[in-house]
Amino acid sequence: MKNNSIKTLVRENILQLQPYISFRDQNEFSSPVILDANESPFGECNRYPDSTQKKLKSRLAEFKNVLPSQIAIGNGSDELIDLIIKIFCEPKKDAILMMNPSFAMYGFYAAINENRVLKLDLDENFEIVKDNFLKVADDSSLKIFFLCSPNNPTGNSVDDIEFYLQNFNGIVVVDEAYIEFSGRKSGIELLNKYPNLIVLQTFSKAWGIAGARVGMAYASEEIISLINTVKAPYNVNVLSQELILKTLEKEGRLQENLSRILQERTWMKQHFEGIACITKVFPTDANFFLIKMENIDAVYTRMLGEEILTSRRDPAIPGCIRINVGNREENEKLINLLKSI
Repeated sequence: MKNNSIKTLVRENILQLQPYISFRDQNEFSSPVILDANESPFGECNRYPDSTQKKLKSRLAEFKNVLPSQIAIGNGSDELIDLIIKIFCEPKKDAILMMNPSFAMYGFYAAINENRVLKLDLDENFEIVKDNFLKVADDSSLKIFFLCSPNNPTGNSVDDIEFYLQNFNGIVVVDEAYIEFSGRKSGIELLNKYPNLIVLQTFSKAWGIAGARVGMAYASEEIISLINTVKAPYNVNVLSQELILKTLEKEGRLQENLSRILQERTWMKQHFEGIACITKVFPTDANFFLIKMENIDAVYTRMLGEEILTSRRDPAIPGCIRINVGNREENEKLINLLKSI
């Protein structure tokens, strides 16, 4: 970040807001009679969740070596993307910058907020051309740059994250939904060096808990305070918080998931070689492949006919399908079908 302080990037009306935090969550009680929130006194899940997610943040802080005050918890990373745009982008005035191709929801939430979306076209290897970035980076309307690394749907990681932090005069959001599969260092290690950095992570991919809908933002205390001000009071439910806490007690689950998925990724890549309908398998740091197909219409139709669900990426990426790593039975069914075409 070259010039501005964080406060100058924030919408004026957001700076005037006071966060809603329930009275219970701001105080400690030993055995309270709870009559303050119009809840039912009956039921197994009758009380509102902790709106500040204290236990979860405390455990994540230990796990990631940050302060609890540097963490915001979202109802999936999608909610956090939406909130970040609302905090920093004035509707009908400001813009976001995103890689192209990349995760479509950055542009989707910007459009909902009536912000322009500038797309930075990637080269033939799906890498950012730094000179092209520098040409647009000084646009005064740009408030946020979304960097997805590893990138969805291309699978490759972004090199030299610090270059973009140093040369963008706004907020840089590094979306690390697939970071565990890459073996690379997280941008979390750069938080204390760059006040304009937000790192997004999730429990939906490597952890295998997509159904819980829990995402995390790691950033400066100033930015996290803004996110906590704007978020809904009870945005992460009790059951999801408890499930994540139990999962974090079993760190081996992550390593087991990772090991199996990476083994299957290697197995799939080996078996893609020599399949006639495949013309290119792009390098991947994620739990999916971007694959270029000959006669993509026929291939996709055949897969769909066998109820093998994949993500067709053309015309945005001509002739390409994104296929994620499944279990061995699923992967064998896919490979055998592709070999038969």
